[in-house]
Amino acid sequence: MTELDATDRAILNAFQGGFPVVADPYEPAAAALRDHGVDVSAAALHERLVRLDEAGVLTRFGALIDAEAIGGTATLVAMHAPEGRFDEVADLVNAHPEVAHNYEREHPHLNMWFVLSVADEDRVPEVLAEIEAETGQETYNLPKEREFHVEAKFPVEGPLADLDGGIDLSGLGPNVDGSDRPADARRLTPAERDLVVEIQDGLPLTRTPYADVAEALGTDREWVLETVTRFDAEGKVRRVGLIPNHYALGYAENGMTVWDVPDDVVDEVGPAIASFDYVTHCYRRPRHEGVWPYNFFAMTHGRTEDESERRVRAVRDRMAEHWDVTDDDWETLFSTRILKKTGIRLEERAEANTA
Repeated sequence: MTELDATDRAILNAFQGGFPVVADPYEPAAAALRDHGVDVSAAALHERLVRLDEAGVLTRFGALIDAEAIGGTATLVAMHAPEGRFDEVADLVNAHPEVAHNYEREHPHLNMWFVLSVADEDRVPEVLAEIEAETGQETYNLPKEREFHVEAKFPVEGPLADLDGGIDLSGLGPNVDGSDRPADARRLTPAERDLVVEIQDGLPLTRTPYADVAEALGTDREWVLETVTRFDAEGKVRRVGLIPNHYALGYAENGMTVWDVPDDVVDEVGPAIASFDYVTHCYRRPRHEGVWPYNFFAMTHGRTEDESERRVRAVRDRMAEHWDVTDDDWETLFSTRILKKTGIRLEERAEANTA
């Protein structure tokens, strides 16, 4: 875990979402921190974010884009990689540009898990067929059937840790009514596509990030501010703020709990499990008969093995309020190695969804 002082911790707890979309966002952000007893100037806040980014505490700063809302699709895929060929199989899988993330996970059979991101959903079976032909291993496609929750926030002990969701300054942005939008709001204009590609890795860590984006695109700052704000309202942006590296914050125990939930209660169970603030992802996915009996996925993160186990037990207890859970109905797959993590690249998906 990276060493952080009290002010660093306050900043991380305050602004993992809700950072203001205004010309100089550091002024109102610093003022809000001072209102909560954290004495920091706008210049000092900016300097600290630059330092946290350089130290690897942040993965990026800015707008977290919802790739699904931009266009195309992504799916989770599991497969078996034989022990003696594991690295060979990983290299073959990772060579596909459509593979955005790939993890080794603890499971007696399905030990490789990757995310496939494509502009055209018809491309999914084609890529999986290519991977199967190259590796000689069967793949198991586990597309999202229902999303109950995606909110990967990681509070740290210290000032403002008790703020539920942090400080929300998203209302300080420009007023947008969407009246100039095309009838199909899911489609992007060419200018919007260029903006998505420009900010997909975050905003520049300068005092004038939106002006700098506008300059890079050859447009005006107000259009960037209005479009990011509207994207937030439309769901194309999940949130604007600091995106931490959870490993640097000590969240090293990352468990994917999987559950065989009766189909008649899964829609009740989903919101109940999603209500835990440490469940960062929560989905319904398909089973694969004879190989994979689980239809419900919940990702939990803990800073210690004990904390992670307590959180998983709490999820189990909440599950038991809805159905008779046995030890055969669930398991936890911990990640043991990151095999690839490029993030979901949006150029192709945004281009395919441009009007």
